[in-house]
Amino acid sequence: MSVKIRLSRGGTKKRPYYYIVVADSASPRDGRYIEQIGTHNPLLAKDNADRVKLDVERAKHWLSVGAQPTDRVARFLDAAGLAKRVASNNPAKAKPKKKRLEREAAQAEAAAKKAEGGEAKPAA
Repeated sequence: MSVKIRLSRGGTKKRPYYYIVVADSASPRDGRYIEQIGTHNPLLAKDNADRVKLDVERAKHWLSVGAQPTDRVARFLDAAGLAKRVASNNPAKAKPKKKRLEREAAQAEAAAKKAEGGEAKPAA
C-alpha cells in the first residue's frame, strides 16, 4: 500500500479550505483517508499563522514510515522544517513553442516588407 500526504478539498464553491491528510494513493482526492494531520486555508494572508496548521509529530511519524508528500504539502513541510524540498527547474518549459515562433517570424517578415515599401515611396 502506497501512502501519500496530500490535500483534500473542503469548503464551499469559490471558498476553498483544504485538509492535510494521509491517504492511500488509490483513494479519491476527497474520499477516504487514514488520518488528518493539518489544515490549509488559502484565503488567509501568506504571513498569517492560521494559514497552515500542521500536527508536526504526526507528520514526522508518517514521513518516517515512508509516506510521500505531494509537491504542495512538501512546501508546507519544508516551511515547518520537517523535509527538504528541492525546487524543480525546467527552463525548456518557458521557451516559446512552434506556433508562437511561426507567428513572430510572420510578423517580422510583414514588418520588413512594410519598411521596404515605406522607404521607397518618399524617394519617388
